[in-house]
Amino acid sequence: MCKDCGCSLTRPTHNEHSHDHEHHTHGDLHSNPQLNDKKTLAVIHKILDKNDIEAAHNREHFAANGVTAFNLMSSPGSGKTSLLENLHEYTELKYAVIEGDLETSRDADRIKAKGIDAYQIQTGSACHLDAFMVHGALHHVELKDLDICFVENVGNLVCPASYDVGAHLNVVMVSVPEGDDKVEKYPVMFRRADLVLITKCDLLPHFDFSVAEIRAQVNKLNPNVEVLEVSIKDGESMAQLAHWFNTHLKGA
Repeated sequence: MCKDCGCSLTRPTHNEHSHDHEHHTHGDLHSNPQLNDKKTLAVIHKILDKNDIEAAHNREHFAANGVTAFNLMSSPGSGKTSLLENLHEYTELKYAVIEGDLETSRDADRIKAKGIDAYQIQTGSACHLDAFMVHGALHHVELKDLDICFVENVGNLVCPASYDVGAHLNVVMVSVPEGDDKVEKYPVMFRRADLVLITKCDLLPHFDFSVAEIRAQVNKLNPNVEVLEVSIKDGESMAQLAHWFNTHLKGA
C-alpha cells in the first residue's frame, strides 16, 4: 500500500510550514529504489502537495466553527476508541469523532452508543486517512456546537504520519502491551507528535515495560513534546488528559 500512496516518503508536518519533501539519506538502511526514480517522486510530491492544500481547507472549516481538531494516531489496539468512549466523563467539552478503518463501522458505533456524534470512514485498502477523506466526513458532522473534533486515524504507526488531515495537533499513543521499543522503531510519527500518551498503564505490573525508557526515547526525538501516562480505569489520569485538551484548544 505504501508504494501506491507515497506514505513511505518522510516529510515535514504542517507546523513546519515547509513543502520541501525530505528524502531518505542514510544509505542501505533507508534505501528504497522507487524513491530514487524522478517520475515516482514527482507523482508523490504532487499527491502530497494537493493533500496539503485540502488540509489547510479543513482547518478553515474548523476555524470558522471555533473547533480544535486533534489527530489521534497509534498502532491497532492501543486504545484510541476506548479513550474517546470514556473521555466525556471527565470533561464538559463537546466533541465529535471522525473514525478511520479499512472496513466496518464498529468504532463509530461504539462512540455513538455513548451519545457522542461520530462518522465512520471506510478506507478500503488505504493504510491512513488523508485530508480529502476528512473533508468528506466534515459534511456529515455538525461542527457549530463543538469544542473539539477528534480524527481517529487508521491503526498504523507508519503511514498516517505522512499525511496532514487538517488537524491542529497530533496525539500519538503507545500502549503498554506493545512494548517500550516502538518510539525508536517508528520515529517519524513521534517526531511529529504534540502529545504522546502511554496507554493501558493499569497493565504495567504485568509487562516488562519501562516508562522511563519510553520517555527517554521520546525526549531524544522530540524534546518539547509532553508525555502523559493514562488508563481509562484511572480517573485521575483521564482528568489530567481532559485538562490537557482543554488547555490546548485554539484560542484558549
